[in-house]
Amino acid sequence: MQHNWSKYLRWIITLLIACTAVGLFFGEPLYGLTAGLLAYLWWTLAQAKRLYHWLGNPSGSDEAPQSVGLWGDIFDGLHRLHQNHLRTQDKLRAQINRVQESTNAMRDGVIMTDSRGAMEWWNGSAEHLLGFRRSSDRGQFIHNLIRNPAFKAYFDSRDYREPLELNSPAKPHIHLQIQISLFGDDDRLIVAKDVTRLYQLEQMRRDFVGNVSHEMRTPLTVISGYLETLVDNADDLPPKWRRAINTMAQQSSRMEALITDLILLSRIETGEQTINDAVTDLQAMIQQICHDAKALSGEQGHEFNVSIGDRHLLRGDESQLRSAFSNLIFNAVKYTPAGGLITIIWKTDRDGGHLSVKDTGIGIDPVHIPRLTERFYRADPSRHKETGGTGLGLAIVKHVLLNHDGNLEIRSRIGDGSEFICHFPRERLAERLPETAS
Repeated sequence: MQHNWSKYLRWIITLLIACTAVGLFFGEPLYGLTAGLLAYLWWTLAQAKRLYHWLGNPSGSDEAPQSVGLWGDIFDGLHRLHQNHLRTQDKLRAQINRVQESTNAMRDGVIMTDSRGAMEWWNGSAEHLLGFRRSSDRGQFIHNLIRNPAFKAYFDSRDYREPLELNSPAKPHIHLQIQISLFGDDDRLIVAKDVTRLYQLEQMRRDFVGNVSHEMRTPLTVISGYLETLVDNADDLPPKWRRAINTMAQQSSRMEALITDLILLSRIETGEQTINDAVTDLQAMIQQICHDAKALSGEQGHEFNVSIGDRHLLRGDESQLRSAFSNLIFNAVKYTPAGGLITIIWKTDRDGGHLSVKDTGIGIDPVHIPRLTERFYRADPSRHKETGGTGLGLAIVKHVLLNHDGNLEIRSRIGDGSEFICHFPRERLAERLPETAS
């Protein structure tokens, strides 16, 4: 490149010397030099004009303007750059088209928006699931098309660890699961998945559990009543029947407890049990539960250490909260050896309220902790007969906390006991009990 530039410079100097020599021949060397400079300036402006017109519409012709010398090399270099740009553009366009085609083939709706929620692109499934229209919706804010306060709050929260479930605004019979991901300059990639079938199956399961539990309660109550009568009059029965009747009575009691928990869990899940957000005095409630837990402990002589902070008023459904706390404290009694220590602590901080139930029992292997709140899941199935539990207690606790905007934290290790902590947000804390009318 440096060699070519030197050659062009030599040509220009040679041309100017020649023009000066011609002028000298006629006795006016300055006029000759001036004429040479003007000619070179005119030729340069003409080449610049050709370049200007070509750059204004480079796709109008595949060939660059033809010239010689420095301008010829400039035209050729720009032409090569233009061709490389076109090839790169075609390659990127093909990749974008391929991505869009593959995305359009998905059954899930995919939407791209900017940081404010203005819609930039969406696939065909999004049109089907959400009712978007390409002719008019591009550039619209997505929360104006999905008019759901829960979606607006979810979009603005920037906390997308858990998906959002809602009904389609265009087809209410379709149940959607919305998941948002951040990318680029705070832009959003929204995926809408049709989970109608899973939702219906889950609803059928809940209805089935609830209905079967209700239908089983009446005959089981009758059976339990007759068995209780037989147990009370066991002395009048032949000795060989006493053990069988006692065993049947125990299993009948366990079945009744199971059905009671199933009905309660079904009501909590389906929303059949209306949540009454009244102000609850946790100090009185926990003291009553501990009194019942001591009765359950009986001769095992568990020691209870209860600490309740000054701010012990919580907004929530007292019946549900009592069920959740009772399950945790009674489980501590069941899984703690005789003479063990059970510690119940209620405290508040800037994050909210926290109820901790800690025992000195046998502990739980951490591998089981993520599944402990599943229905009927047991970390140690061999303990089923010993404790007489239903396997639904922690599932009830989890759903009660979800209804109260809280969550359950479990800490445990084999041989070190267990600690179950119920976390409630600050909005659930109350300052004082409501005044009762006199």
